[in-house]
Amino acid sequence: MKKLEEMSLHELWQLFPIVLRAPDPNYQLWYADEKQKIVQHLHSAVIYRINHIGSTSVPGLIAKPTVDILLELVGSYDLDSVISDLQSLKWQVMARNNRLKTIDLNKGYLPTGFAEKVYHLHVKPAGDWGELYFRDYLIANSDVAKQYGELKLKLEQKYKYNRDAYTAAKTDFVTRYTQEGREAFNGRYRPVK
Repeated sequence: MKKLEEMSLHELWQLFPIVLRAPDPNYQLWYADEKQKIVQHLHSAVIYRINHIGSTSVPGLIAKPTVDILLELVGSYDLDSVISDLQSLKWQVMARNNRLKTIDLNKGYLPTGFAEKVYHLHVKPAGDWGELYFRDYLIANSDVAKQYGELKLKLEQKYKYNRDAYTAAKTDFVTRYTQEGREAFNGRYRPVK
């Protein structure tokens, strides 16, 4: 059996298709459990804020059964140390940007397909991140969340085996409502200095 890192993008998309599920309140529990592990394991001096983001964080929204977590860090944290700490919790590094001091990790992707629980962890410096505004806007505007769910259902059928195209096709919607969220909740997530 091939390891994930040996698979082509096409093979990975076949193994991990876009699958949407009905809302599940257990996603909040998945997030809380993983947050607790991260907080207990990382040096607390570098953690600024941890948030549940993405569709599983919006009550009533159809979603891929993947819990997205935004971990914001402060200070002069060392990426290698953060990665080492997170890898000891079974996180796998998917992307790293030394200049921006960001890391994207996941958990729950197996050579046989999805595990029971799947996570994406987005590690970034503390900031005024759009993902938070988009989430809050969807929570505050159920009509927009419903439109987003309908869009995702259409795109699931069209791009089931092409994650990049699925994500790209949502970009205009996400950009528009992230901006509306920034206007509605002006500065809510600006880091306190």
